[in-house]
Parts: sequence; structure tokens; C-alpha cells
Amino acid sequence: MTVPISLRITEIFTSVQGEARDAGYPTTFIRLTGCPLRCVYCDSEYAFTGGEQMSVDTLVQTCIDRGPRRVCVTGGEPLAQPDCIHLLAKLCDAGFSVSLETSGAMDVKAVDPRVSIVMDLKTPGSGEVSKNRFENLVHLAAKDQIKVVVTDTQDLDWIDLTMDQYPQLGEIGDVWLSPAHDTMDVRVLAEHVIHSKHPYRLQIQLHKAIWGEEPGR
Repeated sequence: MTVPISLRITEIFTSVQGEARDAGYPTTFIRLTGCPLRCVYCDSEYAFTGGEQMSVDTLVQTCIDRGPRRVCVTGGEPLAQPDCIHLLAKLCDAGFSVSLETSGAMDVKAVDPRVSIVMDLKTPGSGEVSKNRFENLVHLAAKDQIKVVVTDTQDLDWIDLTMDQYPQLGEIGDVWLSPAHDTMDVRVLAEHVIHSKHPYRLQIQLHKAIWGEEPGR
């Protein structure tokens, strides 16, 4: 007898997507438990431990029952659970538009090509810059996106230099710069986006503007 594939899940909720290219669309979020990183600005520390085992089939059916045709798989770090790969493929098979929010510290090679990967680049201000896996860049395409949480102007210098060192970043769909809450002046960040030679986009977390730090939003 085959044992159903299952994952440890912190929460499933339906909200509006607050970030990146699909911002504003109703979306069902599946938040997987666990993360090997400890970014200083993390807003989902409650997902580091605990959670409930749920089968991939149950997760897919839950998304069907909830209604929205967009699903975002997030964490924690979803790829820290290897069977996340199966969940992503099953969601695509069910006809969902699927995005994956990943730290950039895990190998994305096996992610279903139908998934839009939203991959972080960790700045020095995150405390986890050494975890960046730049080998992932060869697996990203125009459908995918890069997210950079900026804590200070030194982080801006770092991302500019990184964009110079890895010109393929400019070929990925979008490179989003997002201000770390309470540490980066969004006006300074906006001016940088306006005047930069690099194809940045400014990102403000829509869900936090509506609901603040409330979990499950």
C-alpha cells in the first residue's frame, strides 16, 4: 500500500496577494512549516516549528474548495520539505496559477516549470547573505521574480553591485525592492528605484497596509 505524500503545514488561508506581480489578486496561501534561515526581519517566525501533517491530495482539494485560482506556496522555507516539489506539480495539474516564495538558499532546479518562482536575494542586512545560492539563477526565466528586502543604504549598494556581477538578473521577469519594516525609509528606496540604471520595481506589502502584522492575512 502506497503511503500518501504529506507535508507539515503551519496554515492555509485565503487573502489578497500582497507582493510581487500578482499583488491584489485573491489567492490561497499554503504556509509550510520550517526554515533553515533566521533573517533578522522575519515576519513568520511562528512557522519555524509545529504545524500539522497534511496530504498533498488534501491540500489540493482544500485549494479547490476555497475558490481562487491562484495559489501561493510559502513558508518558512517551503523547499526545506523535499515533497513540496510534488505539491507544486499537483497544484499545477489541478489548473491553478502557482507561485513559490523561496529564500534562495535551496536548489530550485526540480521546481515544476509552470510555477512562478519568487526568489529572495538575502542582503547583508538580513544576516543571511552567505546563504544565497547564485547557482539558482540559471534555472530562472522571465516568468520568475526576484525579491530583495532592503534594510539600509548599504543593502542598496550591495544589490547594485550584485546586479552588475550577475547580469542575468536583469533578464528575469521582475526584481522587486521591498523596504524592511521600520528600518528602511520607503522614500529613499523609491528614489533609488527611480534613478537606478537597473530594472528595479518598488514593492510595498499590500496585506500589511490593510491588516498589519496579523497572521493568516
